[in-house]
Formats: sequence, C-alpha cells, structure tokens
Amino acid sequence: MSVLDFTVKSQKGEDVALEQYRGKVLLIVNTATHCGFTPQYNGLEAMYKKFNEKGFEILDFPCNQFAFQAMESDEGINKVCSRKFGTTFPRFKKIKVNGKDADPLYKYLVEQTGGDKIGWNFTKFLIDKEGNIVERFSSKVTPEEIEAKVEELL
Repeated sequence: MSVLDFTVKSQKGEDVALEQYRGKVLLIVNTATHCGFTPQYNGLEAMYKKFNEKGFEILDFPCNQFAFQAMESDEGINKVCSRKFGTTFPRFKKIKVNGKDADPLYKYLVEQTGGDKIGWNFTKFLIDKEGNIVERFSSKVTPEEIEAKVEELL
C-alpha cells in the first residue's frame, strides 16, 4: 500500500484518486489560514513554482482541529490563500487529521511514520514518485528547509 492508493475529496466534494500523482514528488501538508505558521504558504508557493514543471506537487489539506484556525468554508479558505498568499497548488476539502474521524489518508500517514498524532498545522509529509513516505516534518520545519530533499527526489 502507498499514498497513491487513497482517494480524497476535492474542495467541491468530488473524488480525487491520488494515483493520478504517480511519477510526481509530493508534499502533503495540513494547513490553516489563521495560524502562526500560515506565512509558510509563501514558501510553499515559491517551492511549487520552482519545481512544479519538474514533477512536484503540493497537496494542501486544510484542517480546523487546532485552535479552530481554519474556520472558513472550503471556498473561503481558497479565497484567503489565493488572495493573501497567491497559492496555485491543489487544495482539498477541509479534513480532520487526528482522532476517530481522521481522514483515512492521514490515518495512514501517521501510522506509517511512527504513530505520533499530528501535532499542529503545517505538518508536512514528503512522498516519492511511487507514493512512498520519505520523511515527516514538524510544523516548525519551513518549506525552504525541505527544498533540497525535494530536489533530490526529482
């Protein structure tokens, strides 16, 4: 099993098979629009622009589980991210990343990286071209600190 075996929901609630990302390096991130780490959207977008044409994708999963820092609707989150940070990478439906109602993708990501629950917004998972988890990064690790690892995988 790999990340590519999962299906997630688009912002509009449509099924998106992650298999479509086979052959691409992925960075999966749980995000929030009103968090101390929210400025990381700038670094994420810069990395996306730098590497997207080489086969890199960022998959953004908004989450409101941490101090209610993603309180807007899915559409509202998209507006904030597009207007304030100019993000252009794929954003999916708001999910839960911890607990019994956690999205199955996140249950898998947590299980495969030692079982420690997601600590906060902007936890990142680097995924290779075959859907294997390469590394998990805490919220404090910035996109700029991950860039060299992304480049290696590409």
